[in-house]
Amino acid sequence: MPENGRAARVQASKKGKTFISLFALDANSEFHYPKYFSMLPTGPDTKASFNDGFFKIAAAQNPKPQTVALIAEDAEFARNACEGARENTKTYGFNIIYHKTFPPGTADFSPVIRALQAVNADLVVVCSYPLSSVGIVLSANELNFTPKMFGGSMVGLQTTVFKNKLKSKLNGIVNYETWVPSPKLMAPAEAFFKTYQERAKAAGVDPLGYYLGGWGYAYFQVLGEAVEGAESINDDKLADYLRSHEFKTIMADVRFGKNGEWTKSGMLDAQYHNITDAADLETWRGMSYQTVLTPANQRTGDVIYPYDKAK
Repeated sequence: MPENGRAARVQASKKGKTFISLFALDANSEFHYPKYFSMLPTGPDTKASFNDGFFKIAAAQNPKPQTVALIAEDAEFARNACEGARENTKTYGFNIIYHKTFPPGTADFSPVIRALQAVNADLVVVCSYPLSSVGIVLSANELNFTPKMFGGSMVGLQTTVFKNKLKSKLNGIVNYETWVPSPKLMAPAEAFFKTYQERAKAAGVDPLGYYLGGWGYAYFQVLGEAVEGAESINDDKLADYLRSHEFKTIMADVRFGKNGEWTKSGMLDAQYHNITDAADLETWRGMSYQTVLTPANQRTGDVIYPYDKAK
């Protein structure tokens, strides 16, 4: 949900409407509106979920890294994800030695990267929106920035357009994903993506649709099943049905809990590797360039650690 998405949720609550958001992080934590539901696989621990896997992976290394630097864009999602990172540092026993924000619209990230180099933390967690994520990755590569682990909560790296822009510069980064085209996850979604990708060519939109295309379809699967199950479009009846039933979608099985968040997290952490600057659409279509590290039931391989070994 963009910044003005919170305003939309407020308006929905004033009118008593059932409201389903798409990719909104912890948007109902302050309001506890009972007819709000979130289509984002963060689970009940929403803020921490965006980088919990990052810290879990780091904590498993021997010797265990000790220090953490946090850098966050000064905007709603990034602040929430960074708050989750602070929780995770306590959970996994790390020490924060640096925590700074940068303003939205920042164009030159070299001062940000140089400041991170100066503190020399073992782990660097970045909480950022798409254009900033790209700028940070470009600057980190230009300045040869190599902490032991780098990534965490960068929005945008999941999309085809930015993968294609960054290519080999992604190598080594460990970052969240909400879905990947692994054989296990692709099985229930294959028919949808076949149709989507055929239509995307003519429409001039995201050619693969892995980041939002499938989730948009799953959103309407949930809404459609709720309307059919409740046999009504009455907001109260829809909300009651959404609260009390599980929904099987092409992306995941969904059950809503407290504040309309998922009862179980479906967040993934993946590491990018072996990407060359010859990478093209066929590269991003598969799994050759990325390894799922968490959760255990979706894991496809081992982390390359430290970060510079995958560069």
